[in-house]
Amino acid sequence: MRVVVVGASGNAGTALLRRLAREPGVEVVGVSRRVPAAPTVEWHSRDIGDGDLAGVFAGADAVVQLAWQIQPSHDRRQLFRTNVLGTRNVVAAALAAGVRSLIVASSVGAYAPGPKDAYVTEDWPATGIVESSYSTHKALVEKLLDDVEREQSGLRIVRLRPGLIFQRTAGTEIARYFAGPLLPVGLLRAQRIPLLPGHPDLRVQAVHADDVADAYAKALLADVRGPFNVAAAPVLDTRLAARMFRGVRVPVPGVALRAAADLTWRLRLQPVDAGWVVMGLKAPLMSCDRIARELGWAPVHDAGSTLREFIAGFAERAHDDTPPMSGDPELAGRPRGLLRGRLPGTGNPY
Repeated sequence: MRVVVVGASGNAGTALLRRLAREPGVEVVGVSRRVPAAPTVEWHSRDIGDGDLAGVFAGADAVVQLAWQIQPSHDRRQLFRTNVLGTRNVVAAALAAGVRSLIVASSVGAYAPGPKDAYVTEDWPATGIVESSYSTHKALVEKLLDDVEREQSGLRIVRLRPGLIFQRTAGTEIARYFAGPLLPVGLLRAQRIPLLPGHPDLRVQAVHADDVADAYAKALLADVRGPFNVAAAPVLDTRLAARMFRGVRVPVPGVALRAAADLTWRLRLQPVDAGWVVMGLKAPLMSCDRIARELGWAPVHDAGSTLREFIAGFAERAHDDTPPMSGDPELAGRPRGLLRGRLPGTGNPY
């Protein structure tokens, strides 16, 4: 079985390559804009926004589309080009190459606002959260896949909708993308977060990258279609985080969280816009009954230990030898990058 993994150099992609390396009879091809310096599989350098993918997909049995840009957050046109138009190019190339299976990385962020005290199934509307460009892009991709499924029944399409994806070696990447250079990392080295915003709707789900990779592998090898939620227990909220990291919850209204995120983003003090706060407050909690029932998937790592592992990697500047997960201290989002004028939310890390 020949599997092409698009976006193979990122957080989920590196985990999937590790997982598929253990799968007998699977030949893996990696695609990314910049290939790793020491490739372990066959790699092709492609920018999915440019297209030019059909040749790489020729002879493939399946394509896994993981490529997605979160940064530069101040260049919305670039994000749309990669995330929406790029995914459209991947789908078109898969159809042109006669690929039989397409597995696409969606997200909890694709869902419309939903409950924080109950769990939604895959039938919950995947229409996004309008305040978040990430969410609206995910929803547009879901609509694209809906259209393709109606018109191209010969292509098996699976969508995985995971929560937050963490692993130790993603610590530096996620710090650059979401925290920026001004976070006091010294506190994290002591596994201590002294103050946490206490909002009742700030409840999210997470999953370890290796468990997500196992979900992708199972979806590749099984005869299933459609969406699958992917997350581990327990739900992460600030009460749990306060216990884990010996912190104090400080009640903060949602409007204040959004305003603080928006102001600091506009001032280039940190790299993510207020849409991420809104998504954290509004995205529903997901039931994972379908993936357990139909694919036999269950997470090996619980969400609490996954968060601890990630925070340790964050504090220790853990990274991987791929461009998105680089430990280069001069990239945007790192203190030395700031000294070189590379502001948070700018520059293309992919």
